[in-house]
Amino acid sequence: MCLAIPTRLIEIRPGAQALVELGGIRKEISIALVPDATVGDYVIVHVGHAIGQIDPEEAERTLRMFGELSASQGH
Repeated sequence: MCLAIPTRLIEIRPGAQALVELGGIRKEISIALVPDATVGDYVIVHVGHAIGQIDPEEAERTLRMFGELSASQGH
């Protein structure tokens, strides 16, 4: 099973790299597989690589569900 999480691109960097943010945590990832992604887009990230873009409404809905799941588990 793999888990891919939607995150928002906040900065494009040289060498097909970008900075994303999720829940206040920032991480550098590769965007080589989504070369058309721009700042503000949501991408699906798996093990440090953006593997696709996602509609902002779908991303927000998914993130909301992750938040609800975490809250129900007491985290």
